[in-house]
Amino acid sequence: MDARGAAMRAADGAGVGPAPQIGVLLAAVLVVYVGQTTLNPVIAPLSREVGLAAWQVGLTISTAAATMVVASQFWGRRAARWGTKRVLVLAGASAATVMAGFTLVVWLGLMGAISQPVLLAGFLALRGLGYGFAIAAVAPAAQAYLAAVTPDEPARVRAMAAIGASQGIASLVGAIVGGSLAALGLMAALAAVPVLLAAGTILVAVKLRPASGSELIPDPPRVRPTDPRVFPYLLAGLGLFTGFGFIQVTAGFLIQDRLGLAPEAAGSATGIGLLLAGLGMVVAQAVVVPRSGWPPGRLLRTGSLVSLAGFASLLPSGGAAPLAVGMLLIGVGLGLAMPGYTAGPSLRVSPEEQGGLAGLIGATNALTFVIAPTLATLLYGVDPVAPVVVAVGVLIGVSGFVWQHPAFRQASAD
Repeated sequence: MDARGAAMRAADGAGVGPAPQIGVLLAAVLVVYVGQTTLNPVIAPLSREVGLAAWQVGLTISTAAATMVVASQFWGRRAARWGTKRVLVLAGASAATVMAGFTLVVWLGLMGAISQPVLLAGFLALRGLGYGFAIAAVAPAAQAYLAAVTPDEPARVRAMAAIGASQGIASLVGAIVGGSLAALGLMAALAAVPVLLAAGTILVAVKLRPASGSELIPDPPRVRPTDPRVFPYLLAGLGLFTGFGFIQVTAGFLIQDRLGLAPEAAGSATGIGLLLAGLGMVVAQAVVVPRSGWPPGRLLRTGSLVSLAGFASLLPSGGAAPLAVGMLLIGVGLGLAMPGYTAGPSLRVSPEEQGGLAGLIGATNALTFVIAPTLATLLYGVDPVAPVVVAVGVLIGVSGFVWQHPAFRQASAD
């Protein structure tokens, strides 16, 4: 698949300003997230190779997420104050540097050159704090840029679907790259991450220009999460990503243990599972959402039900088939829901508030990964099916909420 071309086509369909510039933004987001998702298929088997427990991996991811909660609103408001390009270049360069250091730490761990406490500290400081702070800038800056050039609901929904499609394509490509490189050795996939992050940063630095007609805002206002214009959407998004967080961090362990695979084979199989989820997201956001013309409320309602079906498919331990079906449906459901979750509140705040809102959405997404990974890995140690049961329960609650709350009934009728 021509991933950059897919991102460009998503931009063309979004009707959100000059296609070349939107394409540059989406392609940069794509490359950066490919760098991030390349690590996903190998993080579970790699952690076992260096001797870390599952809960320590969960703690690392939760540390990154907690950092992102704090940093997302900082970056969102800086995008309004400094401009998208400056924020993305600064954050991308930082992320590439940090992940180069993380690669070195993991290699030293594999060589037995550092102790387990030092290794864990390196995971927490680099993959947790440093990477979490840097990568928190990407989604808020990109969303604020697209919100600045989309004046109405249909264009806004298509724009948010386009950026979501770029993230979905990144999941797909990252799963392919990570799974393929895992066959050569787990370190090969890890070493590719800082290279990809640097490539995305260079693309932004060289090619991206400011959004046409946008102005820098010296003191962008904050948007409070309790603001009634945005709170129902944030709560729905919190539930969706909490359910996903319980599965994402345990998918590698679940696939390896249910299928009885060696570490390298587990990395490749997990890559296939994440590939299916990414494919579902791409199809939903690049094809279904732009063609359906559905408003935000309807997208959230439909997506939550499809996601619920996906999580429920992971309950049976019947081999590869339930895992494949579940990951695909989860991707489709999230792909439908995410544009509604991001576009809905952006249509209800002022232009000056878009940067603050984008940061708030990023913080909400990250908040779900503060508790979920650590709790999911602890539950997995008790019973491998327990994280799936919790995810299904959360999605039942989300589905009921978006189908009953008046904000989504009104949004579905708009």
